[in-house]
Amino acid sequence: MRWKNPWFDPLKSHHQIDGFRNLEPHLRKSGDVERWRRERKEQGLPHPPDGGYATFIKKWWQKAELKGHDNRVWWLGHATVMLRINGRYLLTDPVFSRRASPLSFAGPQRKTPPPLRINELHQLDAVLISHNHYDHLDSATVRQIACRFPQTRFFVPLGLKQWFLRRGIRCVTELDWGQSYSWQLMTFTAVPAQHWSMRSFWDRNRSLWCGWIIECESLRVWFSGDTGYTASLADIALSRGPLDVAMIPIGAYSPRWFMSSHHMDPQQAVALWQQLNRPFAVPIHWGVFELADESLDMPPQELLQALDNNDDQSRFFAPLRIGQSLPLLKIIV
Repeated sequence: MRWKNPWFDPLKSHHQIDGFRNLEPHLRKSGDVERWRRERKEQGLPHPPDGGYATFIKKWWQKAELKGHDNRVWWLGHATVMLRINGRYLLTDPVFSRRASPLSFAGPQRKTPPPLRINELHQLDAVLISHNHYDHLDSATVRQIACRFPQTRFFVPLGLKQWFLRRGIRCVTELDWGQSYSWQLMTFTAVPAQHWSMRSFWDRNRSLWCGWIIECESLRVWFSGDTGYTASLADIALSRGPLDVAMIPIGAYSPRWFMSSHHMDPQQAVALWQQLNRPFAVPIHWGVFELADESLDMPPQELLQALDNNDDQSRFFAPLRIGQSLPLLKIIV
């Protein structure tokens, strides 16, 4: 029997009877996946970072230090970011497992260790999930969070709530694009991203993917999730008003002919940041898993070069070390 989308709303363009779709069409063609895998294998990609993985870790990793009481952001690697806003601790797409995979013995393996562990956290109030890919939704990490912090509220895109309920997690808020939820003096809004979803051969695009806008009285933060660059992305990110903080992906972009439909490269990330009026930004989605053909150290190199090519100051969009934290800055132009 053909699967039908239980959330199907014919009045919404991203709702389809057989799943969800992007606002803009993707560019991939039949056979592209096989071509990419063949060329990747023939060329032995990705190559190790310059100097090897140990050198990369020494340069780009540090132990996360949980101190202070100010509004602050910690980049914990890949798309995992911790935010402290008004004394509340939020995590985005937490993945602390050894692999981004359903299997313990195969699939993308961590090349850099987590800068902290769940049992080192003294508080966790909310988790935001952008979509169900294994490098963004990790079952083992979610179970650890639910065990240590059973009152933590999970915010997820449409179609993912059942995944959490099956694991005994009840504090789950599920939102469609454009829907908002007010919680603990903050408002969380799910917004469109250019991506897709899949955890098995049978569930492609059956749950939604999204970015998140987090608002409180003093800050407005955009977590992009996993997304390709589109002409409307800046307008989506600014849909609730000017941004103070943005978390923008810069990795998993090579080869561009294949990855650009669903991942941003550093040059596009800089263009988007400029369209967002240059808020304080954290480059994410790099440094942990080798999901595409570029080396682990290429995203920050290309980001700094793209900023230099645009004669832009990089201090508001500089690559952080995994585990590094900075105060959440409200930039006055």
